[in-house]
Amino acid sequence: MNEFSENKLIEQTAVKIFGKLWSADNFVNAYSGETDAEFGRENPGEVVLMNYLKIALTKLNPSVSTEALNLAIDEIIKDRSAMSMVNANHEIWQLLKDGVKVETENEKGEQQTETVKVIDFENPEENHFILVSQLWITGELHKRRPDLIGFVNGLPLVLIELKASHKNLRNAYQQNIRDYKDTIPQLFWYNVFIIISNGIESKVGTLTGAYEHFNEWKKIKDEKEIGKISLETVIKGTCEPARFLDIVENFILFDDSRGERRKIIAHYFQ
Repeated sequence: MNEFSENKLIEQTAVKIFGKLWSADNFVNAYSGETDAEFGRENPGEVVLMNYLKIALTKLNPSVSTEALNLAIDEIIKDRSAMSMVNANHEIWQLLKDGVKVETENEKGEQQTETVKVIDFENPEENHFILVSQLWITGELHKRRPDLIGFVNGLPLVLIELKASHKNLRNAYQQNIRDYKDTIPQLFWYNVFIIISNGIESKVGTLTGAYEHFNEWKKIKDEKEIGKISLETVIKGTCEPARFLDIVENFILFDDSRGERRKIIAHYFQ
């Protein structure tokens, strides 16, 4: 079996696992680029699936004005290239948690503040989850194609990079994740966490974490479980909708104590 087919085999395994969590219908192979119109992407540099974002915000905010929705979308997708990657990520994370506060005018012409909810944390099923493989993304100089990206309400919140089983897992980090940060940094403005796997080893970490800070996720439901290192365990343990939203809301920390901001995700059952 050649390396390409081994990579595809591991990717197909991941897709099947996500299919049980997010619905098999919510998977798209975007290699051909034909799905860009469906996604609402006007160019390959865009990492937000605008059509899904607009539908989600409209659904989650039935009493909010159209003006507020449009202003919120502008805030979510604005260019953050002048910011450091981690600061851009922190800003987006706050919007995910707290909603987007925008200033509008009421019928009397008075200024008012409206809050647009980006994610429904209390009702995971009200959010839109979709897994996309082989999505071409263009940066300033280069074009890249991550293995899998998990989108929630149109936002690329999970990045999954896979290697053939005979490859050292460190390669997925050094050869791919580090390269993506340099070439398509806009993808990481929205990222909650990163999963890397070669089908035998699987680890999870954040955009600021060195490879040594990526950790195994050995249990899914209960700390009394027998620990098991597998692609299935890390995906089910972190990406099942209710667990995923719990991580976003309650188990992400931005630490400034060492002088340089770091993003930290809790270990399983921490």
